[in-house]
Amino acid sequence: MKVTIVGAGNVGATCADVIAFKRIASEIVILDIKEGLAEGKALDISQTATTLGFNTKVLGTTNDYSRTADSDVVVVTSGIPRKPGMTREELIGINAGIVKTVCKNILQHSPNTTIVVVSNPMDTMTYLAHKTLGLPKNKIIGMGGALDSSRFKTYLSIALRKPASDIHGMVIGGHGDSTMIPLIRLATYNGMQVSEFLSKDELKKIASDTMVGGATLTKLLGTSAWYAPGASVGYLVDSILNNQKKIIPCSVLLEGEYGQDDICIGVPTVIGKDGVEDILDIQLNSEEQKLFEKSAQAVRNMNNALDSVLK
Repeated sequence: MKVTIVGAGNVGATCADVIAFKRIASEIVILDIKEGLAEGKALDISQTATTLGFNTKVLGTTNDYSRTADSDVVVVTSGIPRKPGMTREELIGINAGIVKTVCKNILQHSPNTTIVVVSNPMDTMTYLAHKTLGLPKNKIIGMGGALDSSRFKTYLSIALRKPASDIHGMVIGGHGDSTMIPLIRLATYNGMQVSEFLSKDELKKIASDTMVGGATLTKLLGTSAWYAPGASVGYLVDSILNNQKKIIPCSVLLEGEYGQDDICIGVPTVIGKDGVEDILDIQLNSEEQKLFEKSAQAVRNMNNALDSVLK
């Protein structure tokens, strides 16, 4: 199985490292526009193979899309990262042109690939890919919900003082500080509702911390996070290539689901060899549905900035 990662920055390189180390793919191609960057990252990762015990072939290339031919999955991380004080909306003008060009070049060499969008603003960039590529809706996936859910479960684990592997929960809605919806009602610790162990105030703080999880790290690091995003991409790609059919919240094109149409936004999906194999209806309560509608409207407002790009 072959995976291409477009963008050799922190997130892209971590994606490649995770996928290689976990033996998810047999071949990884890292592509970047900066001369030597992808080649250097690929060589560095390759030199860990003998000590970490994997046989994945990792190659780097500078803007040569022919090297990406016949990729089963393409991960698009390219674009500038979010800087302190910068909103995801401010990234649209810069990153939209990059993502549009990258995706079209990829399809020339891998017409049957599944595209995983990581570039921000992620929901809007996923929508842009749908509008410009003409691929089936199941073949374009926005990664954000997987990352947001991992942050949610981490904060729950810390508050509960229990292993993160025993915590289950998901975040739906837009991949933005004010648009994501941590589903506290459905979060569990080994099958028991977390509300049995944590107070309303504690749960409210966990939800709040989750929603600003990306911004918190951006403030601390001076740039966007990369370890958790890279791991989340690896988790998603693993479910595709190995047909694991995991339930993962992802930004996907809705056509009536959850009362929404013509929008990419995070909802629970079944991810397998065909990409998005199902969109699950988890029966939101009235409060959650209102939050989801508000989130969808915010995403639509961001999408409006694509008008000039889509012409």
